[in-house]
Amino acid sequence: MYLQTITPHYQIAKLYIKIYFNSKPLFLCDQIDEIIEPFIHHDDAVLIDELDPHTIKSMIHEMQQENVHAGVFIHPDLGELKKAFFKKFRLVKAAGGLVVNEQQEVLLIHRRGKWDLPKGKLDPGETLEQCAVREVEEETGLKKVTLTAPLIVTYHTYHEGTHFILKESHWYTMSADSHQDLVPQAEEDIHQIKWVKKDAIRPYKDDSFPSVIDVLEAGLTK
Repeated sequence: MYLQTITPHYQIAKLYIKIYFNSKPLFLCDQIDEIIEPFIHHDDAVLIDELDPHTIKSMIHEMQQENVHAGVFIHPDLGELKKAFFKKFRLVKAAGGLVVNEQQEVLLIHRRGKWDLPKGKLDPGETLEQCAVREVEEETGLKKVTLTAPLIVTYHTYHEGTHFILKESHWYTMSADSHQDLVPQAEEDIHQIKWVKKDAIRPYKDDSFPSVIDVLEAGLTK
């Protein structure tokens, strides 16, 4: 395993990018903050602080190993690190929504055995905001959805044939009236849709994807 020791001057991070390899987080960062710091002390975490083609390839390889559960890739220039790392993937952009109704209930969908939030890939010529609203309406049957604000961007990886995909999902807070019919989009493997009270969301988070949990936590703490 390729490991580098942490150096004392890495103190407080202003920004980081979290990428999920299945359920395992990889942090791209310019410094270590209180969120990332606990990960670097685990024996099953990989830490790299030198940027070159070999170390990028090494980190991607390590994140796919069963015995590795987290990664931290640190470089003083986060923009340079992001550009170099993203080159190793085919980037796919998507958008979706955290929809809340007038009773402060959150809209959840059940897809492929997990509780999820409505989202989908960006179509040619479409803005991210247009994509987010369209996907929410298509996947849930809602007709009157109002986009209110940007929320969070999440990243996760997956394989599609011979391609290694990095999906960049842009999430927005939205509002909708609960007095509308909910129609699951079956062709997207959605089998159930429901409104859930904010204070009853925890059991659903426990049976969800890590990136969706991040969206819920970002939106429900505001």
